[in-house]
Amino acid sequence: MQLRAEALETHLGKTLAPLYVIASDEHLLALEAADKIRTCARKNGYTEREVLVVERYFNWGTLLNASQSQSLFGDRKLLELRMPGGKPGKEGGQALQSYVSGMTKSSVAEDTLTLITLPKLDWATQKSAWVSALQQAAVFIDIPLIERSQLANWIGERLAAQGQSAEKSALEFMVERVEGNLLAAHQEIRKLALLHPEGRLTFEQIQDAVLNVARYDVFKLSEAMLAGDIARLTRMLNGLKGEGEALPLILWAVAEEVRTLLKLKLAMNDGRPLPMLLKEYRIWGPREKMMAPALSRLKIHTLETALGQAAQIDRMIKGLRAKQFAGDVWDALLQLGLNIARG
Repeated sequence: MQLRAEALETHLGKTLAPLYVIASDEHLLALEAADKIRTCARKNGYTEREVLVVERYFNWGTLLNASQSQSLFGDRKLLELRMPGGKPGKEGGQALQSYVSGMTKSSVAEDTLTLITLPKLDWATQKSAWVSALQQAAVFIDIPLIERSQLANWIGERLAAQGQSAEKSALEFMVERVEGNLLAAHQEIRKLALLHPEGRLTFEQIQDAVLNVARYDVFKLSEAMLAGDIARLTRMLNGLKGEGEALPLILWAVAEEVRTLLKLKLAMNDGRPLPMLLKEYRIWGPREKMMAPALSRLKIHTLETALGQAAQIDRMIKGLRAKQFAGDVWDALLQLGLNIARG
């Protein structure tokens, strides 16, 4: 059974299933969903809790043993299986299928409630037998990423839930400060509830209260480049510089994006359809939606020149002379990013 995260509270008010699966890369939303299930489980007598974390060399036999072991006091148990890698391997996949099929037995289902948490599953993993087994047997909650374009509305909804509201410019100001970090956004929203009463918040109140809590992610530079968002690109590079991020990592992330764009552009020129290419290169999420506009904006010559610039920047990082750039490495990186963003 597929269930949207927004419908979970209503669902739990009516029933409690023996098996729940939460799949998401939005850690805040996944945590909130799991907390709702835990709270409901406690209210229904699942007072014992056991947590298993799937790491390297995890013994899958402990999953079945944990579900079958009885409490000394006869308490019901909440069994949590956390799979941060999202790929259990052949042995784990078979163990999960066996576990699901065994849940029809009263010894497992009556006294044990199972909660499995996963990261967002890629399209290939979604087609695996163990995922299909979980989707059929569990209440499966797939929580999508909150994209940057949706974040202002998300913040507005969270403010409304605590009886507050703000104008659009103030919401956008918060979006810029948290830079896609939902945990940071949540903290700032809760701070506003403590600082101000219910009602309309002014831009000045939000500006005074919200700190610059952005945690700049080097791998999100590509989103700014693909979207042609020059202001965001500049802000992120300045933020990464201020946080002391390693230059080789930033250059690698930018150069890899340029190489991918060039490969896609050349393949499209040979007549291959973009949707097929995106699957082949495993491009999904926000990047998938940005690829078509970016590729239509960029020319092959621009991308080839950008790769040459990346090679020159690599020489600068290594302390060698680069002919094309007179400034420092950060200026050169910004120039490279702007060339892609502008097309």
